[in-house]
Amino acid sequence: MVAGVLFDYELLRGARVRPLAALNDSKQVSPEEREVLFESVAACASAISVRVIPSGEIDRSGLHRSNLAGLRAVLGDLHPPADTCLVDGFRLGPTAPPHRAIVDGDARSASIAAASIVAKVIRDRVMRRLDALYPRYGFVSHVGYITPAHSRAVRAFGPSELHRRSFQAACYEAA
Repeated sequence: MVAGVLFDYELLRGARVRPLAALNDSKQVSPEEREVLFESVAACASAISVRVIPSGEIDRSGLHRSNLAGLRAVLGDLHPPADTCLVDGFRLGPTAPPHRAIVDGDARSASIAAASIVAKVIRDRVMRRLDALYPRYGFVSHVGYITPAHSRAVRAFGPSELHRRSFQAACYEAA
């Protein structure tokens, strides 16, 4: 899951912008705080783009290349293009819109943190829905991260069609 946010600077005033002071790396913010921040980001954005990278694409291209392609697509979705595009961590290559890579960007840039919040909130919502369809795997509790309980479920039931096949984690193997 990757996301991009284009802020509307005319909306970044008064009460709308105050909650954005809490923007931070989405991993450092509680799920409840992320939901509040998500609403604030949406209220101040002129455009938001979210892309889901299917597990099959990750299997074919690899996680890193798939993430870069997703981020390039997200930047291309945002219209009109931002004066400055910031991305977390890596340069996206020559086919991407002009951008600047910021290492640890979600902790150093409000725009990158906003995109991180959007991606995490949407991801958590999707995982809650997937949990209803695939209750054996505990998606609602691990929301896509490997946990001992999830690893046990994959060993017991095998991977679902949602799981990456190229991911050969030792924790999925029978003990």
